[in-house]
Amino acid sequence: VVRRSLLQRYEHQPFISCLAGFYSCRWRRYQRERTEPGKCCCSMRECMFFPLLVAAFCFSLVFLYTWGEGKNDYNSFDWYNYGNLGFWFLWSLVILIVAAVLLAYTSLLMVLAMCLLAEGQQLYLHWSHKIGTFLVLIFSISSLFALSLLWRDHRKTVRLSFQITAPYLHIGAIAIMVLLAWPVALHAIRADKKVTQVIIVGPYLAILLFLFLIPLGMYSPCIREKGTLGPKPALIGHRGAPMLAPENTEMSFLKTIEHGGDGLETDVTISYDGVPFLMHDDTLRRTTNIQEVFPNDTGKAASFFSWDALQKLNAGTWFLKNKPYVGMGSLSKADQNQAMNQSIYTLSSFLRLADSHNKLVIFDLYRPPEKHPYRNLWIRQILDAILKESKIKRHLVLWLHNGVRSFVQSVAPGFQHTMGRKAPIEDLLKQNIVKLNLVYTDMSSEDIQKYAEANITTNFYVVNEPWLYSLAWCSGAHSVTTNAVHLLKDLSQPLFLMTPQQYNIMWILTDLTSAFLISLIFAL
Repeated sequence: VVRRSLLQRYEHQPFISCLAGFYSCRWRRYQRERTEPGKCCCSMRECMFFPLLVAAFCFSLVFLYTWGEGKNDYNSFDWYNYGNLGFWFLWSLVILIVAAVLLAYTSLLMVLAMCLLAEGQQLYLHWSHKIGTFLVLIFSISSLFALSLLWRDHRKTVRLSFQITAPYLHIGAIAIMVLLAWPVALHAIRADKKVTQVIIVGPYLAILLFLFLIPLGMYSPCIREKGTLGPKPALIGHRGAPMLAPENTEMSFLKTIEHGGDGLETDVTISYDGVPFLMHDDTLRRTTNIQEVFPNDTGKAASFFSWDALQKLNAGTWFLKNKPYVGMGSLSKADQNQAMNQSIYTLSSFLRLADSHNKLVIFDLYRPPEKHPYRNLWIRQILDAILKESKIKRHLVLWLHNGVRSFVQSVAPGFQHTMGRKAPIEDLLKQNIVKLNLVYTDMSSEDIQKYAEANITTNFYVVNEPWLYSLAWCSGAHSVTTNAVHLLKDLSQPLFLMTPQQYNIMWILTDLTSAFLISLIFAL
């Protein structure tokens, strides 16, 4: 029996050696120390570093979740960096990979620490891990702080994500508490004083009780009774289908139509000789080959080029070179050839295309800068393209520009007038507003319902991720502007949709199962 016991202990040593080796770089048995009953798990010096590791793990987890849920706006982030740095790169993807690696690193150290505690070994974090943990903590805190300053709407995105992910984050948190029950119970049993046991077990039970009860205050519009879900929101292609084709080109709009989009969104600028054309940026540097054709005019405003000059530019090769979206699939050979031959598109051509396919249109209008010959005539040029050149059916036009709304209503009745911000219903009705075009961070099911009761529909932009589209669907949105028509069109129902009864069963089963497992761990 003694021999068998010694043999089992010997066979167990390689496991502990691996744990201590990876955590402390102490691979040899004589380098390790066991924790005596009633003693602290580490020396006073090491007691400072274990909380640092826990903090690094928590902050890296929060940062990864925060950045991961912001995937909807990665293109906007990369575009912001392009404007500041002058070259295009998928910085958003790099940050996501770094955040995932840092969380994996701290998670591994936490698992090793928990296993060493369970084996009764004293903790000693190797100096290289101490430096790494400190760097992870500084990076995570700095990144979260930078996000809160430079990208304030991102906090609203994270809050919205909780309406979808909270029930599943709750299950994940409960699962972590079950896993932590093992080292907590072992450490509490080894404590020789009741006070020490209370200090160890008390906070654990308090957090567990909080997690058990937190669903009482949880809200999600996707937890609803059967038969109460509204129709699927219509899909409006943001600059067409910019994940499949160069933005604001004929190919991009055709891709939207091909994938069943209900409308088209674009941006309109006036050329130096008065031709309305489609361009989002102030300059032509990002979306054309101006550096090859007019290398001395790369910083020149797009509206100061004549239409003849604009026609000489290619508006598609940049798309194949830069691949501006994370997760873009590879294009077929035919699509690549088509993209390479795209040119700048006129407003009148865009409107004729939409009219021929009976698609709604909405556009942002950019007034020409000072010293532009059409600075004070630009609205007239826009209206001429709509009413005289394209002759699009007027009910297809969602007129967004607010500056000359009364004039437009008098000369072009029949447009669906759209407001770009929330306002009192009385004011909207006085201006004959029938639709609101709002940034998705302003999404509120209560406001959507309030405006719907006054026959005012809501459109949210830019909604690319399935979870965000699901939230808009559950909240009652009428339509969304998106870069991903080809992806969202395939959703047959919102993600995470469930009835209150289904959620209550999931909640109660999770709590009961976890309570049983934790009680069993403490009893054994």
